[in-house]
Amino acid sequence: MPTIRVDGNDIFAIYYSVKKAREIIIKEKKPVLIEAISYRVGDHSTSDFSQRYRDDKEMKKWNDLIKQFSNPITRFEKYMLKKGLIKEGYSNQIREEAKLAVRDALKNAVSHRRPPIEEMFNDVYDKLP
Repeated sequence: MPTIRVDGNDIFAIYYSVKKAREIIIKEKKPVLIEAISYRVGDHSTSDFSQRYRDDKEMKKWNDLIKQFSNPITRFEKYMLKKGLIKEGYSNQIREEAKLAVRDALKNAVSHRRPPIEEMFNDVYDKLP
């Protein structure tokens, strides 16, 4: 199986590797494995505590790399600023608007009554197991 290894924090590298994989899939009728090298710097969720399975040496290595190369969002933001595609402060404005929208949606969701527990699997299975 053809494989492509790519910097998973580089949006353009991801785009072009997927494009190349698609070409191979269509032309050669083969599956393609894309290995996107990345690192999850935070916990999976509030119930996860990644320091249980990551040591300080690993965390320091990745934090140093991220400081050097930046995270995917910041990298793309820097690119767009450099190319004049966005103005300084635009991403902060977008983040603030998104935060407020999520907060409003959460307030709205909390105000609704929860459905009965019997309805938990409605529209999940064709036939309830």
